[in-house]
Amino acid sequence: MANYTTLEIVQENPNSAVFFLYLNRPNHRNALSRDFFTEFPRALSSLDQNPDVNVIVLSGAGKHFCAGIDLKTLSGAGKHFCAGIDLKTLTSISDQFVSGDRGRAGEKFRREIKELQEAVTAIERCRKPVVASIHGACIGGGVDIVTACDIRYCSKDAFFSVKEVDLAITADLGTLQRLPSIVGYGNALELALTGRTFSSSEAKELGLVSRVFGSREELDNGVRVVAEGIGLKSPLAVRGTKAVLQRSRELNVEQGLDYVATWNSAMLLSDDLSEAVSAQAQKRKPVFAKL
Repeated sequence: MANYTTLEIVQENPNSAVFFLYLNRPNHRNALSRDFFTEFPRALSSLDQNPDVNVIVLSGAGKHFCAGIDLKTLSGAGKHFCAGIDLKTLTSISDQFVSGDRGRAGEKFRREIKELQEAVTAIERCRKPVVASIHGACIGGGVDIVTACDIRYCSKDAFFSVKEVDLAITADLGTLQRLPSIVGYGNALELALTGRTFSSSEAKELGLVSRVFGSREELDNGVRVVAEGIGLKSPLAVRGTKAVLQRSRELNVEQGLDYVATWNSAMLLSDDLSEAVSAQAQKRKPVFAKL
């Protein structure tokens, strides 16, 4: 596997199809540096193309997932999932556009934003399901990331904030586009305009996470069980379910039904279907070929 400065890929069990992708800047509270936006889509692509991988678990090294953009409110290294976008990254980007032709600078800045957006959208473009395992703080860019994930779980100590408004930024990496379909338009608007911190229990109530675990250890174990279970299912069926659900967000019911009919006309009659039927008849666990 490739070496990364902001990430780490781990296969805990050599016999497992579950791979763990860690945001790996614990001393910086897993803040998203410029290198992250280059490495993250590369890492996801490598996992997507690896036939040994069926499920990806995304987590943060240390004690937090992503500890928010407002770093002054936090103390201690290695405690967060992800500290949002590194303020140094924001400064370096803005410094590039302070002089010269405003129109050309704006066009270049737009391309820069689009590149950052593409890094987060790489989660959705990955054929394999990505499960977010969230602990500690998940703020700003961390929310951008987890809203792009397919399934989200968190520990009891997790807390969240759509923090960009407090830095005079309109969130532009996906939260404003993805969060409304997850928690509802009104809830998303309130969270984005206030920038307030909300707890793991409220995240569960809103539907942002599917389950809250009592501790980090329980979270790790629980997510591992879920991921292993998905990893044993037909890769074609899992891939199709993710693709159809994502596409259906943009379609009405009739269009969505037409899309899945077209999908299954190409994918349904597979060796996976034959194996699943045989396994059911023989009362054994199915074994599917790699994708």
